[in-house]
Amino acid sequence: MADHCVLLFVKYPEKGEVKSRLTREAWNINIVELYKNFVLDLLISLNKIKTKFYICFYPENSEEKFIKWLGGKYLYMPQKGQDLGDRMKNCFIKAFSGKFKQVIVIGSDAPDMPCEFIKYAFASLDSHDAVIGPASDGGYYLLGFNFDKFVPEIFEGIEWSTDKVFKETLSILNKAKRKTYILPEWNDIDVHSDLVDFVKRNKDSKNSHLNTYSYLSKHNEI
Repeated sequence: MADHCVLLFVKYPEKGEVKSRLTREAWNINIVELYKNFVLDLLISLNKIKTKFYICFYPENSEEKFIKWLGGKYLYMPQKGQDLGDRMKNCFIKAFSGKFKQVIVIGSDAPDMPCEFIKYAFASLDSHDAVIGPASDGGYYLLGFNFDKFVPEIFEGIEWSTDKVFKETLSILNKAKRKTYILPEWNDIDVHSDLVDFVKRNKDSKNSHLNTYSYLSKHNEI
């Protein structure tokens, strides 16, 4: 899978800069530490997959902070752009210019996303132009393209952080006549009820070892 890569979008974990809705709803939890666990769990999953991946960091001038936090063994790529759409578009363009044939992006809000989903995503691109993973809140947790079927316009005019993101994105793909594979729906973590669902979902599963689960299980009220 030398011609494949994953773009993991990560914000530097500082108070007030990550998971703002959770900060308002789960005041008894250290949201910065929780977010760090999200990222660590996703890195564990990515390390199990034989493909290159980049930590796409934000803000774009925070690489030294990221290396201090996560170490220098990873590949890093800055997120550049005015909004999330710009930043994703620019990272895709940079990855494709690096001669990768298939590229997918994932966020850092679904720490228990099965790593098999990433394998399915790449496998689907052998027979499809694009792949998308719908999130239960109306967004998406994964998006991918073959290099010659990339649609930069997919990131323009989207109402980010709304329940319309998946539908609007799929509409653009359909208008561009892209054959799109839709992965199973998954639940990312944005609000307190998502935390509750996460704990229930992983309580009796093989994922109970997750750093995020271990952190949340210490809070009896969840």
